[in-house]
Amino acid sequence: MVAVQPFYVPDGAGRYLSTGSTPGPWGPDSQHGGPPAGQLARALETLERDGPNRVVGRLTVELLGPVPIAPLRVEASIVRPGRSVEMCEATLYDEKRDRPCARATAWMFPAGTDGPVQHQEPPPHRPADGTPKQAPPGWTGGYLDAVEWRWVDGAITEPGPGLVWMRPRVGLVEGEPMSPVQRLMVCADSGNGVAAALDPAQWAFLNTELTVHVLRPPVGEWLCLDARTTLGPGNVGVAASSVYDEQGLVAWAAQALLVSRRR
Repeated sequence: MVAVQPFYVPDGAGRYLSTGSTPGPWGPDSQHGGPPAGQLARALETLERDGPNRVVGRLTVELLGPVPIAPLRVEASIVRPGRSVEMCEATLYDEKRDRPCARATAWMFPAGTDGPVQHQEPPPHRPADGTPKQAPPGWTGGYLDAVEWRWVDGAITEPGPGLVWMRPRVGLVEGEPMSPVQRLMVCADSGNGVAAALDPAQWAFLNTELTVHVLRPPVGEWLCLDARTTLGPGNVGVAASSVYDEQGLVAWAAQALLVSRRR
């Protein structure tokens, strides 16, 4: 493992420099979807509000194209205010080309602890039960090195369902702690790699979006993805993940996949 930096470094109001921790495994020029998803979640969580505190109930990230390893700008707003729930939107811009590269919408719910209490069922395994495994040949570091992986079942190199504990080794933005939901979004975009249904040397299965339904903010550094990919007869697939912390179920995540043979 090489030394890694936080995913982003502040560069003025709403602007961030992308570091060497953000590239995805398919090449050095575009980011893994996890860091942009975390950055958009951060923008939504830190919106100024006059009303009560809110928590994310559902967050959808649309990946409008490759997110470059370049300066980025993020803007956020409340598009549907309400006394009970509100919808918010955030957009990530490629500063050099002045174009949007990712967009997120979220339904925000009142923060509180007076709802019905459900029994938590901790998963039958812990991060210490997993083992590190090598990435496929030719995959680059960046995000893969910025996250610690402990595989309980499956592997990126083994087509089929996968079960992995993971935690970011670095912060999202330099100089500030990562919130639980930001950590969740940074990790949840890995479901299609955890449950690679095809040989990644022969097939690409890139997600165009990520939708996460959040039952509660996760507790602790580690998150577990229990992921499975289902393929259609054409170029469409869906990667679905149940996401746990060490106390129990946290969220459900799904990604629409563009499935194509590598040339």
